[in-house]
Amino acid sequence: MTKITLIGGPTALIDIDGFTVLTDPTFDAPGEYPIPGGVLVKQSGPAIASADLPHIDVVALSHAHHPDNLDGAGASLLPVATTVLGTSMAAEQFSLVTALEPWQSVSLTGANGKDVIFTAVPARHGPVGCEEMTGIVTGFVIESANAGTIYISGDNAALELVDEVAARFPNVSVAVLFTGAARVGLFDNAPLTLTAEMAVEAAKKLSGAAIFPVHSEGWAHFSEDRQLLTSAFDAAGISDRLLLVAPGASATVA
Repeated sequence: MTKITLIGGPTALIDIDGFTVLTDPTFDAPGEYPIPGGVLVKQSGPAIASADLPHIDVVALSHAHHPDNLDGAGASLLPVATTVLGTSMAAEQFSLVTALEPWQSVSLTGANGKDVIFTAVPARHGPVGCEEMTGIVTGFVIESANAGTIYISGDNAALELVDEVAARFPNVSVAVLFTGAARVGLFDNAPLTLTAEMAVEAAKKLSGAAIFPVHSEGWAHFSEDRQLLTSAFDAAGISDRLLLVAPGASATVA
């Protein structure tokens, strides 16, 4: 059984039969973060305080170079996790990060003694050719004997990469999709994460997977709200697959 709790922004706690995974830790209070050419504004803090988290077996870090994916309080959690997985770029920023290249896998044993396989999967943080500006990011696929296969998209805006994930992992049971259509004015203000319509297309590619959206509230540069996401899934006739919960709430998938 898998229980996923939305903490806020891109941060979710995934409990796989007692094996705990934390996505992109953001635990700062609301505030402003200067970036080249502008500022990112955090509008709400975490629904669950970092002090109230269980022990974290794995931090699945899509990237460490943007404050809406790893802020100061989130970074302070990295040393207390058993393992932190991320990109080679993140490993240069934090020596405790274990870097995985796309399609590279590692088998980990959690505090509950159970083995879980993590595979890094490709992600692209914007349109083709964006990497020089937005940096290298990653997604993850988690496989376990009792809880099936979980896909974490990371800050991915490339549906063709979802095709590649679906081809290699045809039995994804849960997809944690980074939505919100983040926009900061780059690339003619193109979305840097999935729009609502793109999330629907990703769901169709991941046939049968329950969809748990994150990265859809809490920051001013998330240009599409959760109501738009709900409307898009309703229009596509697949709203029954959408696990949309309020920050602090959980969804359970058998």
